[in-house]
Amino acid sequence: MRNDAPIRIGKWTPTNYGGKYFGKVTLATALAKSLNSVAAQLTMEVGPDAVVEAAHRMGIGSDLTANTSIALGTSEVTPLELTSAYVPFANGGYRPEVHFIRRVTTTGGKVLYDNSGGGAPRVVKAEIVGMMNSMMTGTVEIGTARKAAFAWPAAGKTGTSQNSRDAWFIGYTANLTTGVWFGNDDGSPMKKVTGGALPAQAWHEFMVTAHEGVPVRPLPGTWRSTPPDTIVQDEIPSNTAQPVPSASVGQSAPSVQKAAPPRAVRPAETVDGGGFGIPGGDSATASIKRPVPPGDVGGPVKKRQTSILDILTGG
Repeated sequence: MRNDAPIRIGKWTPTNYGGKYFGKVTLATALAKSLNSVAAQLTMEVGPDAVVEAAHRMGIGSDLTANTSIALGTSEVTPLELTSAYVPFANGGYRPEVHFIRRVTTTGGKVLYDNSGGGAPRVVKAEIVGMMNSMMTGTVEIGTARKAAFAWPAAGKTGTSQNSRDAWFIGYTANLTTGVWFGNDDGSPMKKVTGGALPAQAWHEFMVTAHEGVPVRPLPGTWRSTPPDTIVQDEIPSNTAQPVPSASVGQSAPSVQKAAPPRAVRPAETVDGGGFGIPGGDSATASIKRPVPPGDVGGPVKKRQTSILDILTGG
């Protein structure tokens, strides 16, 4: 439990969307409702260095500034690395090697190069994966990403930067991890787009098609809160629970799990007639219309080094 209330960290006062606070909440509620106050408190508790270490261990490759404001995403990352960092939650705790080229052959069919993927190291304990999947399932089922829900057990997280300059939804099933970003090429603000609106809807449409004909599988983990969350249901439905095979850090990933019974398909909801409306209720992402802390809160700003991906994509 944490107390969701106004806080001040030095000269920075992180605030929730609309200035609304919920008092004592579980971490599952804070995640599902995108409560900035709790995120900042957790960063203070564990320390910014621990946040950076965890992010790099999960697959973030960009330089991250170890300051308190990293709780709200003040260090920039690419859509590729942010999406890849969610893969361990989808596969039971194993970080894959991200690659673009699967196979190279000659015109005659001779294989010159073949990326078989190889073994992936475990970077998160099985019980932690279960806890995170339980929490992020709540985001999709009754949190800010309700528009993303479909027939598969799914989880993820929405995100919106100041003035809707960026709108994100990174979500996953046990079959596929997908990231969606909306924004203008010149970095100018969009018209009130939030991560829970257009990105979540686009993710829904893509994932429904991508999962056609694929047997339904549960997300890894059987963890449930005790006692259950009284504000947000953070339990994975019992018909989707499946134990995660145990493995130590550095071991290869185990075989896939058994399929679970399918759920009923939920159609995507639509935004208002203009196509850019903020979703109603508590679907709004916390940071929209609220001051974003400067990048130098708690430490100097580090410029990200140019990568080969930036050169290839013209970034």
